[in-house]
Amino acid sequence: MAQRVQNLRRAPTSVPMASALALSGRRWAFRIVWELRVGPLSFRALQAACGTISPSVLQHRLHGLRDRGIVERIPRLGYRLTASGERLFQVLTALDKWSVCLVKDSLQRDK
Repeated sequence: MAQRVQNLRRAPTSVPMASALALSGRRWAFRIVWELRVGPLSFRALQAACGTISPSVLQHRLHGLRDRGIVERIPRLGYRLTASGERLFQVLTALDKWSVCLVKDSLQRDK
């Protein structure tokens, strides 16, 4: 059966893609996933790894990522990626590789 379609700024977009795009638009969400790639981090360690994120924004993003099943909280250890979070990290790894190529291509064009 055809999947329900939602209008995202006048472009028909599948609901799962719209959800992924909404998550990507949340500032710090992908950064948190990226920093958790090393394993569980306490709230303070995660805040330090993210740099200038405020505690309230970090708390809010972690809550949203937990609600989506991307991050889980482990008593006395902090936060870690779930299986879904690990899959998202793989996507971010691919995006990182693409971005390196994009910068290289841009530098080549500027010569």
